[in-house]
This record gives sequence, C-alpha cells and structure tokens, in this order.
Amino acid sequence: MAELNGKPATLEDLQSLALTNYGHFTSMRMEDGTIRGLSLHLDRLARDCHIVFGVELDRERTLDYIRKAADGVTGVAGLRVTVFDPELDMGRPSDAEDPHILVNLRPGGALSPSPLTAKTFTFTRDNAEVKHIGLHPQLRLRRDAQLAGFDDAVFVEPDGRISEGGTWNLGFVDQDGTVIWPDAPVLPGTTMLLLRSLEAPKQITAPVRLADVPNMAAAFATNTTIGVRTVSALDDVQFPQGPPALDALREGYVGIPGDRL
Repeated sequence: MAELNGKPATLEDLQSLALTNYGHFTSMRMEDGTIRGLSLHLDRLARDCHIVFGVELDRERTLDYIRKAADGVTGVAGLRVTVFDPELDMGRPSDAEDPHILVNLRPGGALSPSPLTAKTFTFTRDNAEVKHIGLHPQLRLRRDAQLAGFDDAVFVEPDGRISEGGTWNLGFVDQDGTVIWPDAPVLPGTTMLLLRSLEAPKQITAPVRLADVPNMAAAFATNTTIGVRTVSALDDVQFPQGPPALDALREGYVGIPGDRL
C-alpha cells in the first residue's frame, strides 16, 4: 500500500521518484499503532528535507499522512516515509521545492534475527548524515559481500576507521563490556540514538580500526527493522557468543515504550 500526500499513489505519481531517484526517507517499525522514537524519525525528516530540498517540512501534516496510512493496521508493520518532489526535472534539481510525502506499509518481521556475517570495504557514503534514497553504492557492496560468502557489507574510511553497515549502524563491545560506537561519518540511526539513551551498559564513542577488531568481544548491528542483531563475523574475525552487554542492549531497547500515533 502506498499513499502520496494522503491519497492512493498512482504510477504517474511515482514516475519521477523512479526515474530521478532524488529524495530522502525514514523507516519505522510500528507495533499495534505505536512507534519507538517517533519524534526522532520526524526530526530526521525535517532535518533532511532542509538539506535535500532547502525547505521546511510540515511535521504535523507529515504526521497526519502517517496516521491516515496506518489507520486500522494492527500487529507489526514496517512503515516507510519518503520525501520527494514529483515535479523534479533532472536538468533543474535546484527548482525542486515542493516535496511530497509518500507513505508505504509492509509486513514487519521479528526483532533480533539470526546473527549475520559482514565483509569490509573501503567506502564512504555520500552525505553520510542524510538518509537519502541513493542506495546503489550500498546495495552494490552488499551484493559483492554476498557473492563472497557474507551476509552484508561494512564500510571503512580511507584512514582505516570503521563506520557503519550497509543499511545499519555498527557497534562493538570491548573486553570490559563497554559498548563502543565507531567515531566516523555515519547516519545517526534512530535505533542507535535510542540505545545510547540507556543508562546501562556503559557506552562510548571512539575510533575503531580494523586492527582493533580482533580484540573486541562482540559486534552488533542496529536499525529499526532488526533492533539489535549480533554480528558473528567481520572478515576473518569470528566473535564468540555475545556478552551480557548485548543482552542488556536488547532488553533495554524492547523496554523503550513506543509513541502512540
């Protein structure tokens, strides 16, 4: 199901999005009409709209569109809000100043799926702080990782700092049980921000380089869809059974109440 500005989206409505691929989005997990970090998702949409289109997003109108699309939906669902201008001309992107709100709903899966393996690549996302819809580079590297026998890709800066996963934030746990969020250009994920608000376990932000990985006790992936997912291997480094800090993150995340739409 897809609605554009509160009305069923047509093929013509979506043509510009498909052909120009210019815009930004956020993805949420809805559980019986509630969304963890709803205000963070709206903050992201407003911030990115200013960066991508140079205009202020109408938060209340956007929230109304989300509520309308989600009305009557029960259980777990994935909800994606994409902001784009249907009138965008590829030759004049500077004229795009009327962003529309596209809301998609899809079935939602279980939190914390099975552990994943990841392969590292030297790569920096363009405008890493923006959740834009230009996903080709990430998906290409995800494909390369899968062809090499891994589940996904992890990005490494040219200076050797590890940053993030294909479509998720990456965290580590050191031998003392401290959670380390890599200090590098990353998308500030809403799940990561919610986890960082927890009082326990201890959390810090610090550079993590490839040479540091063998000394880590665990690695994990986070985003709205998966919650906290164990990373069982990064390149040729195998991580043992997850330490208590991972259980604390999972329990803490599940315990964060959702905001009612």
